[in-house]
Amino acid sequence: MENPATGGRHRRPEPDDLDTADTLVTAAPWAPPAQRTAPAPYPAPAIDPLDASPLDQTVEMAGLPDLIAQDAPRGAGTPGSPPDEPPAAPAPTDGEDESSGLGRKASKALGWSLASTILGRVGRIAFGIWIARLLGPDEFGVYALALVFQLAILSFNELGVSLAIVRWPGHPREIAPTVATISVLSSVIIYIGCFFATPFIASAMGAPGATPVIRVLTLSVIISGLVAVPVALLQRGFRQDKRTVADLTTAIVSPLTSIACAVAGMGAMSLAVGTLAGSVVGAALFIWFAPEGLRFGFDRAIARKLLTFGLPLAGSSIVVFAAGNIDKMVVGALFGVRSLGIYTNAFNLSNLPVSIFSTPMRAVAPAAFARLQHDKPRMNRAFLMSSGLLGAIALPACVLLATAPYPLIRIVYGTAWEASATVLPWLAALGALRIFFELIYDFFVVLANTRAVFTIQVVWLIALAPSIWVGSHFFGLPGAAAAQFATGLLVVLPLYLRELSRAGIRPRSIAGSVAMPIAAGAVVAGLVLLIQVFVTNDWVVLPLVGLVGMAAMAAVLYRMRATLKSLRSTNPESTPA
Repeated sequence: MENPATGGRHRRPEPDDLDTADTLVTAAPWAPPAQRTAPAPYPAPAIDPLDASPLDQTVEMAGLPDLIAQDAPRGAGTPGSPPDEPPAAPAPTDGEDESSGLGRKASKALGWSLASTILGRVGRIAFGIWIARLLGPDEFGVYALALVFQLAILSFNELGVSLAIVRWPGHPREIAPTVATISVLSSVIIYIGCFFATPFIASAMGAPGATPVIRVLTLSVIISGLVAVPVALLQRGFRQDKRTVADLTTAIVSPLTSIACAVAGMGAMSLAVGTLAGSVVGAALFIWFAPEGLRFGFDRAIARKLLTFGLPLAGSSIVVFAAGNIDKMVVGALFGVRSLGIYTNAFNLSNLPVSIFSTPMRAVAPAAFARLQHDKPRMNRAFLMSSGLLGAIALPACVLLATAPYPLIRIVYGTAWEASATVLPWLAALGALRIFFELIYDFFVVLANTRAVFTIQVVWLIALAPSIWVGSHFFGLPGAAAAQFATGLLVVLPLYLRELSRAGIRPRSIAGSVAMPIAAGAVVAGLVLLIQVFVTNDWVVLPLVGLVGMAAMAAVLYRMRATLKSLRSTNPESTPA
């Protein structure tokens, strides 16, 4: 008999077909434009008022947990297989053809993801500059407060169940209808509760006027529930090409709508309306592009196991969100929405290297690591090569932000935003750490070492809360940013390195993979500071330091061309252990 939950004539999977022995997984940001996965290895996605689509808060937030048993459940067969035969295992063989095929597929997906991110970011940056100049820190701060609230809900709204789509060893139609039903139903219920709680939360943060903005913006929570399954299906199939179309469409619709509303005098509400409009259009495209579309159904046995997996994940996602956003909550509570706007603007700038370079890698790395998990030496080499490549691309950009904040802020945003320059150096340094942390997170999730990741994030939150309060209380906004960087460097980094060592990746190997990018970053920092000593005109300084950064990036990438070639082919012989 045909099973309505699977859409095919397969035996309904039994409850024990899902392996939930190790399901305490932290969500990882589906960092815009992805992830949307909601929480990330650095606790959370950036609070970017210009990049707040709920479509980016779905799958990538959570990485790739080892949700499903390595052996596929009986009856969860692929199309054309007998009903009671297990499907083909998703893990690759040791053959060269399979390895080369994976390398080409992951490389192509990474290329599309990088193109989508860069093209989308160009539009968002231009729009962000315009809207920041138009609204000013006060209105921008109101929207930033609303966005903190939105991201808090998006960290757990679909209860973590959509991640099963990515890792399911059989055909995803087995569980997709049940996942869709849970995601949408939970999102609607959560939004209703938040609608009535919003006035009390806004008043507690000292901004009762933000209530309508929060209510409009958090409608995107329902959209996030709707697209949870379609986005997961596209990620599973490495279909970053179709996702690029949806992301770029969203990036066009959202700013145009916000600009029209801002010109009409809607203030912070213009950003909320624009974000919601772009999300609706993007969601329609994701649903259209999804291989299985959007189908609803409910299988009680599957739902019970999905919730057993998803609820601990949702709880850990809340921890991740708190660790990533406690600084905004403290700044908003202590200094008001204007200071929150200034701080958030600096945070958004510091997040550019993360979102442009790290997010595309994170859209591909979990699935690529998962395909190599049966060959641990190759997987470890892929991690080291990815670390070096990300460092070569992103570190020069982080150094530029940290060493030339004043010319950048004054020229791009205007003198009204100059206070952001006092915060940016610390947050840019933190951004460099975040890029590395996010890659480690994805690596550990595929290794099913999720309990260690969750423990690190809890320790991070425990250490971060008092340090940010002390830093903010005694040193203002720069103190809050410096506390974040210090906690990441002195607490979180050593913990991650210890866990990597246990996984077979020694600190010496990591140091070797990132030595060249770090050296290039040090040279860039010295040259940028020297330029600012002899050149005082901001309009001259900014192009000069930009050229220095681009030259350093190109030089390091050229020196690492063999590593890049090895990473593209996923050839285990290419790089020494």
